[in-house]
Amino acid sequence: MREYNSFSRVEEIARERFGLYWEYPFQRTKFLIVPDFPTLGKIVALRFIEWLQLNPEGVVSLPTGKTPEYFIEWTSYFLTNWNKKHVKRELEKWGIDIERKPDMKNYYFVQMDEFYPMNPKRENSFVYYIKKYYLKGFGFDPKKMILMETFRSRAISEKNLYHIFPDGKVDLSLRYRKPKNQLEELQQKAIYDIDRFAAEYEEKIEKLGGIGFFLGGIGPDGHIAFNIRGSDHNSTTRVLNINYETAAASSVDLGGIEVARNKAVITIGLKTITQNPTTTAIIFASGESKAKVVKDSIENEPDILYPATALHKLSAARFYLTKGASSLLTGVRIEKLKNYEKVPEEEIARIFIDIANKKKKRLKELTKSDLKNNIFGKILVDKKIHVEKEKNRISSEIVEKIRKGTEVIKGVKILHTAPHHDDIMLGYLPFILHLVRVPENRHFFATFTSGFTSVSNHYTLRMINVVEEFLEKGLLDSLLKEKDYFNPKNLTGRNRDIFQYLDGVAAQSDEMKKEAEARRMLRNIVEITGSSDIGKVKKEIKRLKLYLLRTYPGKKDIPEIQKLKGMIREWEEELLWAHLGFNCNHIFHLRLGFYTGDIFTPAPEYTRDIKPVITLLERISPDIITVAFDPEGTGPDTHYKVLQIVAESLREYLKKHKNKNLKIWGYRNVWFRFHPADANIYVPVSMNSIAILKSAFDICFGSQRSASFPSYEYDGPFSELAVKIMVEQYSVIKNIIGRDFFYSNPVPRLRATRGMVFIKEMNPEELLEEAEELKKLMETL
Repeated sequence: MREYNSFSRVEEIARERFGLYWEYPFQRTKFLIVPDFPTLGKIVALRFIEWLQLNPEGVVSLPTGKTPEYFIEWTSYFLTNWNKKHVKRELEKWGIDIERKPDMKNYYFVQMDEFYPMNPKRENSFVYYIKKYYLKGFGFDPKKMILMETFRSRAISEKNLYHIFPDGKVDLSLRYRKPKNQLEELQQKAIYDIDRFAAEYEEKIEKLGGIGFFLGGIGPDGHIAFNIRGSDHNSTTRVLNINYETAAASSVDLGGIEVARNKAVITIGLKTITQNPTTTAIIFASGESKAKVVKDSIENEPDILYPATALHKLSAARFYLTKGASSLLTGVRIEKLKNYEKVPEEEIARIFIDIANKKKKRLKELTKSDLKNNIFGKILVDKKIHVEKEKNRISSEIVEKIRKGTEVIKGVKILHTAPHHDDIMLGYLPFILHLVRVPENRHFFATFTSGFTSVSNHYTLRMINVVEEFLEKGLLDSLLKEKDYFNPKNLTGRNRDIFQYLDGVAAQSDEMKKEAEARRMLRNIVEITGSSDIGKVKKEIKRLKLYLLRTYPGKKDIPEIQKLKGMIREWEEELLWAHLGFNCNHIFHLRLGFYTGDIFTPAPEYTRDIKPVITLLERISPDIITVAFDPEGTGPDTHYKVLQIVAESLREYLKKHKNKNLKIWGYRNVWFRFHPADANIYVPVSMNSIAILKSAFDICFGSQRSASFPSYEYDGPFSELAVKIMVEQYSVIKNIIGRDFFYSNPVPRLRATRGMVFIKEMNPEELLEEAEELKKLMETL
């Protein structure tokens, strides 16, 4: 078996530069922590180039998806600009030998996984991705690319797999049972054939001496390649069905959970990765949402519940992590705590709350013994923390946070901002329901992206069919005779669309609601065509309909369909805020250009993305700005980039308005949540608020009712997950301060509490400090 050189000067320099250790308590494999997501990609790229230099020939396996964004950009940049002076200087800083540029033609490339069935010519296939970014981008030899191109079964050569599996569902029980009909006979032949392909694929890798450099992300269930939770650590290349978490994470790529949950996959096995003991295997992860699965993978003994623990046997296995992804690692937390000269109050609160919640005790019932029996609590005791004093402080602070969440706020202008059209609702609608009751307050709502990737082709086609039906039957003729009714800039007309729909909801009339949808869709198509000529509109309807019928789920849409899907989302948001009496002049759809639908969206730019937000701030002059608060995000995440845009816009705005007294309310929703210690406003949520949230979501967000693009945490609509989170947050607070605080409270609103929304109030300086500077996100390549 081939022996690879896994030495790394890059890792040594990174540890020195970032002030980190290799050895922490409780870790079972080594990890490296970097400051941010762009740096993560850069370090991985440097380590890859270093490995190539140390191993002039070999086998590499590189990942697909969004996580490799900066890895691909940095690697391409270094390889393309190798001989430029400033690039040589940068490479030398990291111990790279600039006299030996790697020859990519010397290496074999092994594809690690693919959906089955999948046409490799489709943009959402991993084969397509590999050919675009690695074969073409890095310059591998096409003859040395070992790919999972399985679209035509060798056993049934006259048909492709979409004919054999017409609904995309692969029933792997056909391996063991008799086919029920002729179609199942074909499917059984195809399954046996792909199993043979998998065995041959494994044999090819083994003959090459095994994988020398493996780079992978990690899924929500801990999967490596498609080795989902429960995979045998001795597994080889094989075909399997995926679990819900993996299907949900893949739903955007495949055009919806309806498609993803039926898919089978082909994947190299865990033993395929680890068969060569000298393999360098790197798992990289970004964002706090990955922290739990990272902790499980690094700190647990090898176990099938944690697929990445299979890598522990490799001496050159590494986890490269951002601060957020490493935030739950026990050893890191211990070192951080020990190194504090004075432990921050927020950190003390986090530890006390966690211990109380785990023991199902009120904070005031915690004893010094409880703390000593906890690994983090013991450090606090050793640092002579006054236990009684801290218990009382934290309990009092929690009560104060609840008070802040119930205080009446008057005479303010609030600009509610969101990456997507339902983010505000899912994050803190119960708070808004109380804020709007004060007539002296003014509210404005700004959504930064058009959100078109979360509208399925099926739903868009349904909406097109509605407007086509109404036009064919002449049901919109009277409105067509009104001057400029369907002019996209006619706010009165837009508001009338909304009133028609909500009147239909109140009257329980499906026909009234359909008419409202038809009106708005016609208005949207007039905007797309730039013409109110009904002949041109009908022609465009037929063209768009034909496109949707012929395209495949998950394909990047043509600009007109992207725009139409985005306008469907805008319509849904307008319906929501109309519930509370806000017309279209209170709602701003910014449609910022960084949101493109590409797998790697471009970094925010000043003129295109930041200037429109500054203009909005000048127009509204808000007293409070809300922001989806995800400083690191989960990688190349829309929330992350929107936060950078808000931060940079505020920085510019405050240069001109230095005396402006602004508050920032950071919120989170279904994608990630605050620890109680991180938030400083707790908003009680009643059954009434829960009912309004669920009902309004169902009424307004038609494209989201079927949860085509769900969270991996919950198999259902986002509204139900949002409520679940609010209830869980309340359960924690109720436990640590005692149920009597709520059940026996003299304030009816507190007695009615059944959920809790967490908000982090900041001043602008705190937001800018927490959010990375925009230039870091846009780091020059």
